[in-house]
Amino acid sequence: MTAVHPLAAVEPLAGPSRADDGLLHFPTGFLWGAATAAYQIEGAAAEGGRTPSIWDTYSHTPGRVRNGDTGDTAADHYHRYRDDVALMAQLELKAYRFSVSWSRVQPTGRGPAVERGLDFYRRLADELLEAGITPVATLYHWDLPQELEDAGGWPVRDTAERFGEYAALMGEALGDRVRYWTTLNEPWCSAFLGYGSGVHAPGRTDPADALRAAHHLNLGHGRAVAALRSVLPTAGAHGAGQGPGPQLSVTLNLHEVRSLSQNPADLDAARRIDAVGNRVFTGPILDGEYPQDLRADTAHLVDWDDLVRHGDLAAISAPIDLLGINYYTPTLVSAWSGPPAAEHSRSDGHGSSDHSPWPGSENVVFHLPPGERTAMNWSIDPSGLYDLLTRIAREHPRMPLIVTENGAAFDDYVSPEGEVRDPERIAYVHAHLAAIHAALADGVDVRGYFLWSLMDNFEWAYGYGKRFGAVYVDYSTQRRIPKSSAHWYAETIRRGAISRPTP
Repeated sequence: MTAVHPLAAVEPLAGPSRADDGLLHFPTGFLWGAATAAYQIEGAAAEGGRTPSIWDTYSHTPGRVRNGDTGDTAADHYHRYRDDVALMAQLELKAYRFSVSWSRVQPTGRGPAVERGLDFYRRLADELLEAGITPVATLYHWDLPQELEDAGGWPVRDTAERFGEYAALMGEALGDRVRYWTTLNEPWCSAFLGYGSGVHAPGRTDPADALRAAHHLNLGHGRAVAALRSVLPTAGAHGAGQGPGPQLSVTLNLHEVRSLSQNPADLDAARRIDAVGNRVFTGPILDGEYPQDLRADTAHLVDWDDLVRHGDLAAISAPIDLLGINYYTPTLVSAWSGPPAAEHSRSDGHGSSDHSPWPGSENVVFHLPPGERTAMNWSIDPSGLYDLLTRIAREHPRMPLIVTENGAAFDDYVSPEGEVRDPERIAYVHAHLAAIHAALADGVDVRGYFLWSLMDNFEWAYGYGKRFGAVYVDYSTQRRIPKSSAHWYAETIRRGAISRPTP
């Protein structure tokens, strides 16, 4: 079944301008922003009543994070948010996508909220609104309260119920300030890197638990949508000019999966990765059912009829207003042609592990495409973003889309003149914005773009060794230095256009 989406009755943004001025113009009303995540920038890990999340525990476990780095201080945004918002205003941002630390506002994952925790996000939202920047709140960016993990974490059903209660608390606290809400960020990473390969918190390595976690993340999303709908104001209470009604979304890191050849075995390898990388979420959320091929591929790991209870799919497919898409690089796969028992390659861009984050996809080989790469060793290929946007638009033509993360890590450094020049990042973002423009020109309803990331931060298991920010952070002094890409992005926002790519 296909859900009816509330925004279907709302006119999409006007298409991109065809003005012959050498520029590619984006629609009026296109939402230009940047994104961050709580554990990556806030710091203040033990202040204001906050208790450990799974990422606190994971990062403090020897050998889990490079150089033993933790998010205890990170970019100290908790104490410096006013200066950071002022910097956002200088950089012309129209929207800021932040995440809420669940254990800062509900330390045990149960019961009443801690007002000191809520007050931080109230102050942040107020500061953003005062600066004319639209706050976009993400409820969950991977930092489950440790107490809920101790009780079983996402593989157990109760965590989804707790997430719905937490969503209601947040909606009640910030609903008069925040119009745009995202339930989950990249649930694929939470489920399959956290419980499958173990390269993310909580570091567990059980493929069946990874699949159970995926279902309960989906269910948690559904519970959160219902909770938010029940408590959010319907119109007129989100700051001047923000328009009527809340906008609810989920953000998925959808994989642009490509097969190495048209060989049937390679095509089947791509199908398997597409099932467990994409359709495990888009199926239940957008179509109200798990794909039959996914269920068949993983039937040896979980009993889907037992896992998915009556009413779950109806809850999960509750209508949303937007679909957030995170994209960095495509995924290239083939079938393994060696002995049947051989393990498939781990070179899939998701860290090093002896365990696969792809249950049901045994004997699939991941390949690194040729061409330029980022400091993460990720292939730079903006055609993947175009292909992903147009695919989702074909399959779900009434669903408005928003690019909620896109960016790249490079080896940035401060020059003797005190500047950070990053032309590679400018080229990367420019090319991906051109891909979005091409999708818009082909009729895809893309509502906005959020650069990842506003500032350098704690990059999960890579610690502080990878820099994605448009703003350089000197972690020893917490000084912020806008990189050349930040100034370029500000100019892009000012004119609402980019130069035409050179042929």
